[in-house]
Amino acid sequence: MSVPAAYAGLIIIWSTTPLAIKWSSAGPGFLFGVMGRMILGVLVCLLLLKILKIRLPMQPNARRVYLFGGLSLYSAMLAIYWSIQYIPSGLVSVIFGLSPILTSVLASWWLQESRLTIVKIIGIALGISGLVLVFHSGLQISQQSIYGIIGVFFAVCVHSVSSVWIKSVGQGISAATITTGELLVAVPLFIITWWFFDGSLPEEIPVRTGLAILYLGTIGSVIGFMLYFYILKKMQVATVTLIMLITPVVALFLGHWIDHEPIHNLVWFGTGLILSGMLLHQLPVKFLTRKMLKKQA
Repeated sequence: MSVPAAYAGLIIIWSTTPLAIKWSSAGPGFLFGVMGRMILGVLVCLLLLKILKIRLPMQPNARRVYLFGGLSLYSAMLAIYWSIQYIPSGLVSVIFGLSPILTSVLASWWLQESRLTIVKIIGIALGISGLVLVFHSGLQISQQSIYGIIGVFFAVCVHSVSSVWIKSVGQGISAATITTGELLVAVPLFIITWWFFDGSLPEEIPVRTGLAILYLGTIGSVIGFMLYFYILKKMQVATVTLIMLITPVVALFLGHWIDHEPIHNLVWFGTGLILSGMLLHQLPVKFLTRKMLKKQA
């Protein structure tokens, strides 16, 4: 698969995932929704590995990747599913717009992929300002909205650390095996959590809820993760996370248009600051290099 096609596919999946998460949690509850998604995902992954005749590497380094990635997946997804009870689905994608900034900061320190410049620091400041406005808008909606925003921000931190760590130690391990290994670690944790805090199977699952779980379990959990790890190996971490420039706006529009989710004006303004900060943080080096080359020519 070409890298541009994988990149475009990931944009579509990540833009539609927040609304699908909200739909999958309706009725049976968010614990059943995330557990059902992950069980379906790991079954599809194992089937794909069998069809493609790919063995799951079990050397010490691979096991470390599966364990750390699985724990990160469990904690981040649990936080997102819990948080989406209290905030609009599109806001999840907006807050995740901070992950490129946080990931790039971690990558510059951990992987030495790029250094922090004054322009990048300004971008970080804009992103933080946008997050503050989003928090302020949450206060105007309800106290519970703040819990949801904090929960998603926690998931952002976990996701960013996991991305950089896997990039640093996961070389030579395919995207399919990383995805499968992570799910094999995470699925038992989701089942235990559901059993401990709920434990009751729903008598009836709404059609939209069932379809959302099916979409997330196949496209979101399997195809999405595989595309993500595939392009993560082919491109710099900072470039991969530029996808977040597009997905927050698309997710906000989808939630507002399809599910009639209310969007405060401060959310739009905060989203603009976050995306502007991300753009300023990621693109100036390439942009300035082109400018200098043109002048020299």
